[in-house]
Amino acid sequence: MSTDPDSLVDALKAAGEPTRLRILALLRRGDLSVGELVQILDQSQPRLSHHLKTLTNANLVERLPEGSWVFYRAKNKNWSGRLLDALFSELDTQAAPFLDDAKALQTVRSARARSAESYFSDIAENWDRLRALHYPEADIEAAILAQIQGQRFDRVVDLGTGTGRMLTLLAPYAKEAEGLDLSHHMLTVARANLNRAEVRNARVRQGDVSNTPFESNSADLVIVHQVLHYLEQPEAVITEAARILRPGGQLLVVDFAPHDLEFLREAQGHRRLGVREEDMKEWADNAGMALQNPLRFDPPASLDQGLSVLIWTATRPANQQESAA
Repeated sequence: MSTDPDSLVDALKAAGEPTRLRILALLRRGDLSVGELVQILDQSQPRLSHHLKTLTNANLVERLPEGSWVFYRAKNKNWSGRLLDALFSELDTQAAPFLDDAKALQTVRSARARSAESYFSDIAENWDRLRALHYPEADIEAAILAQIQGQRFDRVVDLGTGTGRMLTLLAPYAKEAEGLDLSHHMLTVARANLNRAEVRNARVRQGDVSNTPFESNSADLVIVHQVLHYLEQPEAVITEAARILRPGGQLLVVDFAPHDLEFLREAQGHRRLGVREEDMKEWADNAGMALQNPLRFDPPASLDQGLSVLIWTATRPANQQESAA
């Protein structure tokens, strides 16, 4: 489909200004808030907000509200993405002013990392206590990778991304990946972790995992890792995952088996003490997903009490009609 000429002219006008061009170069390296752009470009917030509004109206930039913050993202799809790719292929981004901006960006990312470390220092005791209750994470992650069997994916979606660990794990197998989480604190941690791991094809945004901003039939792998036990209506997430998946797409769900560790309700905010296999089967059936029996990883035998971890895989049937999406 051809691009509307007026839209193309508006985009060219928006990009054809020195500060806005610098903003686009920065946003192609990752999502940034207005405050972060103020630090990098050393310009006033009202001025940069005006530039960002112009770029957003021209469909070159996406606005991502996150609590009291707003992050901005350069478009990377359709005609907008192709236009930016062509534009920046003609520019030397290793020369001034782009190189100086990239160095200032590293300072901002370092600040993000410090903020993430501060947040985790506050919750570390409870976090470590939970990790000690179940099968080693490295082995569970190895099992997750075994489930995808080295497949390559166009788009991976991580619902309830938390620290971004699943994005870091799965990004090497994806053309692009995106994580969604409701917590601004966790998204700060995730961004810092992705930057530290030098993951360039994964991004995160704020949102409700049961009512996501993602298009139907837009992902070929969706993962829901240690999320369902926090939710009042976990079945809504399975339904939403089925909507996002393309026909033939795969869902991975990792969560705790039923247990009786009541302290996790208060100490960790768990709404459910694990997920029953019969419940998962019902949720998958209602969402039109073909569910496999889960893999089970029991806690170390040395523990008096512990948590078993279950890994489910489900597939959206390739012949499923659009009405089910």
